[in-house]
Amino acid sequence: MENLIPFIFGADYYPEHWPEERWETDARMMREFGLDVVRIAEFAWTAMEPEDGTFTFEWLDRAIQVLSDAGLKIILGTPTAAPPAWMINKYPEVLPVDSEGRVRGFGGRHHDCQSNPTYRAYAKRIVTKMAERYGENPAVVGWQVDNELGNSHGDLCHCASCRRRFQEWLKQKYGNIDELNRCWGTAFWSQGYRDFSEIYTPAITVTGHNPSQELDWKRFCSDLICEFHEAQAKIIREKSPGRFITHNMMGFSDKVSYYDLSEQLDFAAHDQYPGGHFLPEEKQSELRYEEISSELAVIRGVKDQPFMIMEQQSSITGWEVLGRAPKPGQLALWSMQSIAHGADAVVYFRWRSCLMGTEQYWHGILSHSGIPGRNYRELKEFVTAVKPLMSEISGSRAPREAAILYSYDESYAMSIQPHHPKMRYVEHLRTFYNALHRANIPTDFMSYEGAFEEYKAIIAPLYFLTDESINRKMREYVEGGGTLVLDLRAGIKDMNNLCVPDVPLPAGLSDLAGIVVEEYDCLRGTENTAVWDGEIYSVDKWCDIIRAEDAEVLAVYGGEFYAGTPVITRNRVGKGLVYYIGTEMPDALADRFVREIRETTGLMSLGDTVRGVEIVCRDKEKKRYIFVLNHTGEEQSYPAQAGWKALTGGEDGKIGPNEYRIFETEK
Repeated sequence: MENLIPFIFGADYYPEHWPEERWETDARMMREFGLDVVRIAEFAWTAMEPEDGTFTFEWLDRAIQVLSDAGLKIILGTPTAAPPAWMINKYPEVLPVDSEGRVRGFGGRHHDCQSNPTYRAYAKRIVTKMAERYGENPAVVGWQVDNELGNSHGDLCHCASCRRRFQEWLKQKYGNIDELNRCWGTAFWSQGYRDFSEIYTPAITVTGHNPSQELDWKRFCSDLICEFHEAQAKIIREKSPGRFITHNMMGFSDKVSYYDLSEQLDFAAHDQYPGGHFLPEEKQSELRYEEISSELAVIRGVKDQPFMIMEQQSSITGWEVLGRAPKPGQLALWSMQSIAHGADAVVYFRWRSCLMGTEQYWHGILSHSGIPGRNYRELKEFVTAVKPLMSEISGSRAPREAAILYSYDESYAMSIQPHHPKMRYVEHLRTFYNALHRANIPTDFMSYEGAFEEYKAIIAPLYFLTDESINRKMREYVEGGGTLVLDLRAGIKDMNNLCVPDVPLPAGLSDLAGIVVEEYDCLRGTENTAVWDGEIYSVDKWCDIIRAEDAEVLAVYGGEFYAGTPVITRNRVGKGLVYYIGTEMPDALADRFVREIRETTGLMSLGDTVRGVEIVCRDKEKKRYIFVLNHTGEEQSYPAQAGWKALTGGEDGKIGPNEYRIFETEK
């Protein structure tokens, strides 16, 4: 695969925060550190346009020149994530409105309604001015549009402008109001509409919302963000030819579909903070390597290609409160974890710890003093050691073994009706990912539109919104020799979020799975067990009550009135297999299930390791690059194999605490 990213290491830098006399020192130190690129300007709207129509780009000209003179390339961020105070005072309607009707005020970031025509006009103007001025500057290699789109818009926006746009979106989708009424099931609670102009956004109401309306609202919000991004990207494409466009995504964040957003990007980017201050107390010292690797895998999957890290943790994180200090070796290890899972470039957030504002305790490579310390030395050593290897590794990708289907529609639908108070779509998907990852089996995330046939096993967790075309695709995949895994709540709804009538569950897939789900039990305040080959596993949240027809029963329930009925089944169809799992599996049961599908599908494992040690690989032509990552605080062993040539460290099968090893072998 071609290497699309024209640099390897970088840092996020904010020259507007520092005296100009410091810029040359920072630029020189960055280059000595081994950096190739800096991202700048993504929050600098006021510095570029201090009052309406008055543009002061001269400081940015000088900053770009200083950085360029030091041999650094530039990624420019468009500043639309932080509209200035003069705009808000002049046009207060730009401010967003939450679902309770409260106007969210100025003072943070993303204090904007992305449908507001006034804001759109100002965004277009500042982006046009930037692109005209810097679009063909030889130092500028690429652009980031806005910043973390969706980060601050979870409950926004419900203003009059967004209501009108939602109505227009619905009219375009459904064509006439009778079709909308049918697809939304508005006969319930007298919710029928005579015209699209009668429809509200799903703001706060007396009782529950129509789930079909809520699903369309979430789809609309995603489309609106993509449209907002596209308006800027179009300007940049025209005025800055030959430069890439990317956006810094956030793992499983689902305000916007990254599949849709990524269609506008040359490659995906991601922000990665393994030790984030935002984590709950119980996770501050927890081994989160599986969770982090799943986030990297989902970003790798949005364009099915290598990506970049736009913000990699470089020290302590913090806003009002702080996270833990990274232990010796962790910053380098986390950086290597990003590379191992598909990053071809790593940009650190940030070069220097800020002295002001909300993020003054979000530390950088340099502390507030600007004097190099432990984190600086560790990362400089890492960059020096790894940079020469990246020309070989760049462009490689994980081999296609297992894939987990990840759907924004499914995520939206399950957030609207989670069934069990503790059921979470992403956490459920991670049950499968973590078990595969613990077995060191290469695993991708991909959309339902992806190429099923390229994988030995396709896992479709919580396939809640059933679609006839996807059902056919699943059937063809299995008949051709693939292994499909379905589980609880499969086939419950149609794509309008209405329950499917007149067919047994899982709707449209019952014959494929060889089962019928006759009833189900939401485990409120209780647990059940699953029994597999005499081993007993606790299960919670949900139990599908299953009647096996053609399927073979692998495990049964151990309790409740349906004790002895199937919980996990296997059905042979054509050349392939279909598994059905009627509950949410704990780790031990998920590990047992992974052993089962390894035996039946021949999924490749890179070796067995203890908890906290992962083995990951990337393939390029005839080469395989193997990464061993020890996330524990103790020396561990790993299964070194014949033919593994060490590119870093030794070949003795030992790895120190918070260390990494890279090997090369023939595929």
